[in-house]
Amino acid sequence: MAVPGATSQACRGWEGQSLPPSLAEVAPAVGGSANGVAAWEGGAATAPARRPASSAPVGKGETVLLTGATGFLGMKILADLLAHTDVRVLALVRAADDREASARIAHKLEMVLGSRRGFAGRVRAIRGDVTLPDLGLGRRRSYVAERTQTIIHSAATVAFDTDIVATRAINVEGTRNMLRFAELCEERGGLRRLAHVSTAYVAGAHSGIFSEDDLCVGQRFRNAYERSKFESERLIAAWRDRLPITVLRPSIIVGERATGWTVAFNVLYWPLRAFANGAYAIIPSRAQAPVDIVPVDYVSAGVVHLAMLPEAEGATFHLTAAPHTTTAGEIAELASSFFERPPPRFVEPAIYKHALHPLLTRVIPDRRMRRALKRSELFFPYFNADVRFDNRRARVALKPAGIELAPLRDYFDALMRFAIAADWGRRELARPQPGTFVRARARGRARRRRARA
Repeated sequence: MAVPGATSQACRGWEGQSLPPSLAEVAPAVGGSANGVAAWEGGAATAPARRPASSAPVGKGETVLLTGATGFLGMKILADLLAHTDVRVLALVRAADDREASARIAHKLEMVLGSRRGFAGRVRAIRGDVTLPDLGLGRRRSYVAERTQTIIHSAATVAFDTDIVATRAINVEGTRNMLRFAELCEERGGLRRLAHVSTAYVAGAHSGIFSEDDLCVGQRFRNAYERSKFESERLIAAWRDRLPITVLRPSIIVGERATGWTVAFNVLYWPLRAFANGAYAIIPSRAQAPVDIVPVDYVSAGVVHLAMLPEAEGATFHLTAAPHTTTAGEIAELASSFFERPPPRFVEPAIYKHALHPLLTRVIPDRRMRRALKRSELFFPYFNADVRFDNRRARVALKPAGIELAPLRDYFDALMRFAIAADWGRRELARPQPGTFVRARARGRARRRRARA
């Protein structure tokens, strides 16, 4: 029997090896398309027999169990749930006790909303851990299960340099524990939706178009993060006929469009920080290489909307940049203009990796610049990718709600102004209210020079 999303090729590991036999055990056959659902664009794929889809919209006062609420995307999802819906939120937080969990959530709400006043009665933090059986809830598992109608599972480790064992503990085993808990919710009170936040980079190093119905296309993986998220989706495939699941795949998430706000200075930010400091005169990429970047406000709005949308049950959605996918060349142009530096030259990644990068990390005298250069090497593959994510299903579903993307050049300066103000993550800054961001670093040659210092 075919595995959902499988092709005639075997999925491969980092160096092209076959995946371990344990993966086959978590992905029994599910008929139909790669994700077991019919494509919204009128494709011929058919869904497997499974529980009837719920046609009821989310009701006022329903409870959403949210994981990952203390992370960058999770705290924005929490804020959007409170600000734009009528649901109550149970936030599962790793902490010593409920008091510490509540303090962490209160801090995150103040960071993203400016205040938790007005929402205190609709959000409750509860100590738990997705890596533990029953989510670490112990005797409270039934209490939580009976009150949960929707689950948004965004807890994950997104580190690219963590080993596969530690990454699997959260991203794979955490998903397994959540699926089992979702089944308990279904038994006790009726689960309306389990929305699982994955990543578009389950595509790994695939070259060409990767659709919302694709999963296993013979790809290899560049790091433990990609591989673990792929494995978690294989696991989810085995539960699609038992639970009302929606899978959401964002690509590279950056700050908010209006303000540039972020608390996660990864992927895009490390190379740009190094460039701003004069560390990069050359880039290991092709100018035409597609780079898929999405702002956190678009991703969060998409997650919340699709988690609540009855028609989204059973489907997978790419929260990715098309038709506004940028390129490595455009990012270099935008950075050159903003930081008033000569544009970098592009060289073949293999030449850079084996010859130029080792040399640069030895000859650059500034320790912070060397660290930024070394750290950014983790993210270079995402600026030399050759994959394009087909997101037509997501765009069709989100457009009626007014959830649409804009080109990176429309908000790139906002991203950089906030990054400079936050000293590239060394200062914790609350989310500015749109239109009130301090302009002191926004313009001017002298201030940009100080920002680079």
